[in-house]
Amino acid sequence: MQCLLIYDIPNDRIRGKVADACLDYGLQRVQYSAFAGDLSKSHQRALFGEIKKRVCQEAANIQLFQFPDTVWQARRELIQESPEGASDA
Repeated sequence: MQCLLIYDIPNDRIRGKVADACLDYGLQRVQYSAFAGDLSKSHQRALFGEIKKRVCQEAANIQLFQFPDTVWQARRELIQESPEGASDA
């Protein structure tokens, strides 16, 4: 099942540990604090348990959403890189 995991974690060290756990479970980063990928229900539970261990008692807001394949495939994406040498001003 397709999943989207998003988080808001103030502590840089803990945020890095959560990102590493997501990568360890095969999720791909889609935003700075968002990972997506295909995970079975058992892997979702295991990942969430691993994240709970890594967060411990630190402040965190972590949400895991599940999407049926049909809904996931119907999503819209806009991925656009800034032109080389372009100024942000």
